[in-house]
Amino acid sequence: MNLISTLIGIVALVAALIAFIPLLGWLNWLVIPVVVIGLVLGLFSDKTTGRNINLVVLAIAMFRLFMGGGIL
Repeated sequence: MNLISTLIGIVALVAALIAFIPLLGWLNWLVIPVVVIGLVLGLFSDKTTGRNINLVVLAIAMFRLFMGGGIL
């Protein structure tokens, strides 16, 4: 489960970094549900790597949405 959670977190991180490009902030609305799925999978694992990666990506995506007013 930790490996799957980590892979989901890495893919979501790449998408969240792409969403930092102006006018692509809406992509974060797609990243957040994916990160939550990875976070839930990470909670079922004994290791914390996947969970921590997903928490960081979630914070990045939510901060970007906050700075863009939720849309941009």
